[in-house]
Amino acid sequence: MKILMVCLGNICRSPIAEGVLQSKLGSDFIVDSAGTGDWHVGQKPDERAIAVSKKYGINISNLRARQIQTQDFDEFDLIFVMDQANYADVLSLAKTKEHREKVQMILKNEQNVPDPYFGDDEGFEEVFKLLDEVTDEVVNQLKSK
Repeated sequence: MKILMVCLGNICRSPIAEGVLQSKLGSDFIVDSAGTGDWHVGQKPDERAIAVSKKYGINISNLRARQIQTQDFDEFDLIFVMDQANYADVLSLAKTKEHREKVQMILKNEQNVPDPYFGDDEGFEEVFKLLDEVTDEVVNQLKSK
C-alpha cells in the first residue's frame, strides 16, 4: 500500500507525517509526501522539522520537497492532507470519483493540523505530537483492513 501526505510547501507538516507514519508501518507500506505549492521543490525539510523528528528518533533529513502531481492519484492508495486549504487544492487536481475518494483530512472532524512554519520550535513540537497521535489511528485503520 502507498500513502501520500500533503501539506502546503512539503517542508514542515507532511515530511513529519511521512517520517512518523513510515516508522510505524515499516517496509510493507510506502509513505511519501508532497506539497500543493512549488516554493520549496528540491529543498530538505525545515530545520525545525528535522530537529523535532530527530528528537523522537526519526530521520527526515534525506527527504526533499516536491509538488503533488496528477499522476499521484494513480500511484497512491490514500492521500492524507493536513488542512482544509490542502484538501480543496488536492481535490481540484482529482480527475475522477475514484481519485477524490482517496483524499481525506488526516485529522477527523475537519480539523486542521496547524502550520508551524511562521512560529517557533514549540509549534513544531505540537505538530509532531499531534501527527504522532493521529498516525496511531491511521496504523490501526490500515492494519485492520
